[in-house]
This record gives sequence, structure tokens and C-alpha cells, in this order.
Amino acid sequence: MGKKKVLICATNYGTWGEELQAPWDIIKAAGHELTLATPLGKKPLPLAVSVNPDFLDPVINAKTNPPDVCKRIKELTDGNEWSKPIKFKDAKMANYDCIVLTGGLGAMIDMANNWNLHKLIIDALRTDKLVGALCYSVSTLVFLRDPQLDMKSVIWGKRIAAHPASWDFYGPEWDFTYDLYGATPDNKGTDVHTPGFLWPMEHLVRDAVGPKGTCVSNYKANRDNPEVCFDWPFITGTSVESSIAYGKKIVEVLAAK
Repeated sequence: MGKKKVLICATNYGTWGEELQAPWDIIKAAGHELTLATPLGKKPLPLAVSVNPDFLDPVINAKTNPPDVCKRIKELTDGNEWSKPIKFKDAKMANYDCIVLTGGLGAMIDMANNWNLHKLIIDALRTDKLVGALCYSVSTLVFLRDPQLDMKSVIWGKRIAAHPASWDFYGPEWDFTYDLYGATPDNKGTDVHTPGFLWPMEHLVRDAVGPKGTCVSNYKANRDNPEVCFDWPFITGTSVESSIAYGKKIVEVLAAK
């Protein structure tokens, strides 16, 4: 297997730690050369709840953050490995063999409708390169419209994994904040509050893939049975429980290229 150049993209407004850490560590361990990119060119910081091993997801009533994973995310955040990302606008897809989007609630704010990120993905598609998206970064694919597809989403007709609507934080009393682990005055994320998650990923994907596509929204997905879909050129994963499977699938597909 030859070494590939992989552009890994992350939000500056709150990644879900493992959704960056797992694919990062897995793809790196496979011997590929990684470049990290963010909208602002600042270190991608994890949402504080995503590095709390005691966090109990109130919707699925389960702990989502294994202690060893939290420890590793903090090591990467506190260290230098993620400290000098490039900006989306400074990346050139011609320099990379694939683009890998990572998730987190912040991805809905600064990745989903980001012109510079959209251009990178379109350039990847036009040159037949692999495109990955995990959890809420799948929003970026939903909102990317292709003039060669009559302005339909680039995932029109594809098989795409989507965060289940039944897992969304949604209800009359939700007030969701985006507090970050490792925040500094010059990298503080956002003070925005949202009434739960910004949008239901599942519903958007169902519309975006169209009648001949498939939205795979597996509310039974878990660490033992993750959900990752591969429909060239896209690899998509459901949520945090599928982060490891997402990274492994990217490595598998790169090996076959």
C-alpha cells in the first residue's frame, strides 16, 4: 500500500473529540501523510462534553466517551499535533489524494455551508478522489449543490449514513451551548446557544439523496455494531460510535486505490 496524502478537515466551533481523534490516529497509523485544516486555521478544540467520561447522553441514555478515548483526545488537544492546521481557503485539493471531514456540533456552524470547503470537495469529485464525512459534517455534502447535477446535492442517488433524528437533542427545554475543552482567548469557539441541535441530519439526508438514493439512519448503531456506508466516492458514518469504523474504512478504501 502506497502512502497517500490525506486532508483532514475539522470545525473550529466544537468537534466531538473522538470524531476527529479516531480517524486521525487510524489513518496516521496506516502510514499516510496527514494535513489538518480548519476554517480559521486554529487548533480544532473538542466540545467539553465529548471529553467527559461521565457524560451520559440523555437521549440514548448511555455513556458515549470511554475514559481511554477522553485521555487520548486531551493528549492531542494539549500537545502540538493539532496545533498548526492550515485554513480551508489555503488548501489545494490537487495536493491530496482524499479529503476526510470530521464531525461535531460545530460542523453545522462553520463547515456545512463553507464555500472554501465546498470547493475542496467539488475539486475532489471532479478528480475522482475519495470524500469522507462523519456525523454532522455530512451536512456539508447535503448543502453542496452540483451544477452538473442540475443543482442537486452531490449525494443525490447515493447511499449515505445519517445521524438518526431519534438521537437528536430536541424538545421544549433544550438550551445547548458549545463549551470547548482547551479554549483560549484567541480560540474560544462560539458563545451561541441553540435549542437543541441545529437541524435533524436524517431528514436532510433523506431529501438530499432523492428517491433513488438511500439514507441509512441506524438508531441501533453502537460501538459493537457501527454504521458506515461506502458508495464511491463517499464514505459516511453515523456518529461518534462509528468513528473507529469510519477511520478503518477510509484506510481500507485507500489501500484498494
